[in-house]
Amino acid sequence: MAHQVEVTEEHYVFKPSLKTKLYAILGIGALLLVLGLLFSKDPATAEGAEHGGGHGGHNASVEATHLVATAEEHAAASEGHHEAGGEHHETKYWIKRLYTTLWMNNVYFAGLGIIGLFFVAVQYAAQAGWSVGVQRIALAMGTWIPVAGLLMLALWFVTKHDIFHWTHSYLYQDGPQFDKIIDKKGPFFFWPLKGGTFPIFFIFRMVLFFGLWYWFFSKIRKNMISEDLEGGTSWWYKSRGLSAWFLVFFGASSSIAAWDWVMSIDTHWFSTMFGWYVFASWWVTGLAVITLIAAHLKSAGYLKIVNANHLHDLGKFVFAFSIFWTYIWFSQFLLIYYAHIPEETVYFVERMRNSPYSWIFYFNIIVNFVLPFLLFMTRDAKRHLSTLKLVCPIVIIGHWFDFFNMVTPGVMKHSGGIGFVEIGMFLIFAAVFLLVVLNSLTKLPLFGKNDPMLQESLHHHI
Repeated sequence: MAHQVEVTEEHYVFKPSLKTKLYAILGIGALLLVLGLLFSKDPATAEGAEHGGGHGGHNASVEATHLVATAEEHAAASEGHHEAGGEHHETKYWIKRLYTTLWMNNVYFAGLGIIGLFFVAVQYAAQAGWSVGVQRIALAMGTWIPVAGLLMLALWFVTKHDIFHWTHSYLYQDGPQFDKIIDKKGPFFFWPLKGGTFPIFFIFRMVLFFGLWYWFFSKIRKNMISEDLEGGTSWWYKSRGLSAWFLVFFGASSSIAAWDWVMSIDTHWFSTMFGWYVFASWWVTGLAVITLIAAHLKSAGYLKIVNANHLHDLGKFVFAFSIFWTYIWFSQFLLIYYAHIPEETVYFVERMRNSPYSWIFYFNIIVNFVLPFLLFMTRDAKRHLSTLKLVCPIVIIGHWFDFFNMVTPGVMKHSGGIGFVEIGMFLIFAAVFLLVVLNSLTKLPLFGKNDPMLQESLHHHI
């Protein structure tokens, strides 16, 4: 039987120097965002003026893309004649671009908060012992859930007509702009009300998901605090029960959230694998964030109970789920490719053949599969802090590009792109996210000294 190892409780100190760096990143992000908005110019308009609207081969891909999208674009162009105020079709380019990057970044970072809680729940449900030293990092990420929820709700009311085409009432009314496909999908958004009114079902789901995610997070966190104070195994068993229920709820809610917040942007398009695809992207990114924070804490002298074996496990997770994401990516692509249904293929045509998104489409495979696969292939690579600090940022940034390509083409059409606006917004979200998470990390010990699995973690070896 393994002997008991005594450990000293550790508390994270959020140093002012690190806070200053994060505030500097926040300031740089805000500056880039403002500069980007000031000099924002619609590339589609500029290109049309420069080339007189004729592009030869490029037009062929645009024509293919518009198999489904044209009806939506024509409808949006006449929006001012149908909606109150008559202003929607005159939404300025820079405003629409700002709305798009706000929504996309919030969905991306909301996923990191949810995945933090998901990671903790998986450890409890699986009765895993190795992860005691890093569980509180993931728990701290869950602190972002209420922030993301409030922002999501507020953003929806501000950006709804620009981001979500299905919100326009004329699509559900008899007339030249009536859309049979979207009208059939109306109950998914508006039930029990009529299509084109207030999407009470959609908003109810958003509030329910964030509300219950935060409730599960709060209960598990309280159990951890009680366990730290009182010891025993009862709090651990309570958290395991909560985690099992959370995982059942998460399985349904994460998929529906992906349909609501991302897939419904391309309202005509559908994919039966999309919930899995968004989850895979969120999950591997969340694992990379947990691993990166753990590596930096280890470098700063914290997490003495975490050794090369624990780092190896974290590296294996990032390695394995980068492959899992690639499997889901290819499976979704292949199913749509050989079915060759216009309503489905238009999604990939738009992203593969149009210049703002085509290079990102192929770059995704390199940065989210090829690089993690090659760099994490050997045993030693997954056990060294330097390699972890190199590969995890690649994964984090790579999947940000993945979410960019999920959201932006459906909103911006051929006017999307990556510039100061998008980079600045990412830096703002990343800085605020880290300020919230690292501040939360100071509130509890870095690991539970009374965790029943602590001794197993201390003797973990692979």
